[in-house]
Amino acid sequence: MGDRRKSRELALQALFALDLNKTDPRPEMDDFLEQHGEDLSKPSRLFFQTLVEGVLENCEKIDALLAQSARNWKIFRMPAVDRNIMRIAVFEMLNLSDIPSSVSINEAVEIGKKFGTRDSGPFINGVLDRIRAQYEP
Repeated sequence: MGDRRKSRELALQALFALDLNKTDPRPEMDDFLEQHGEDLSKPSRLFFQTLVEGVLENCEKIDALLAQSARNWKIFRMPAVDRNIMRIAVFEMLNLSDIPSSVSINEAVEIGKKFGTRDSGPFINGVLDRIRAQYEP
């Protein structure tokens, strides 16, 4: 598994916990990284932090895009794992120009297959592909 994949998976776990607990994320992120990030390289830790902080700072905009692109699904009704995987991918697609959208989507689908349900992969792919179509020429 690549370093960025590891960072994405840890970001998913951290965002999932924050999503369910609705607490102040700063102290929790430090504890989370201390407990689970021991094998992350310095660049991987920075990527993890970029993802988590970026999703948290842009969550309203990201959720609006997800709601608009997820046909017949409200954000709060989506499985929490799928919701947070897609939040990470949308943040990457909108803010990290060094990562092609196709890579962000593929990573999200693969992580969805690992952590979500059997329907997660196709659901994540469909929603993210609609968002990509809106933002790519």
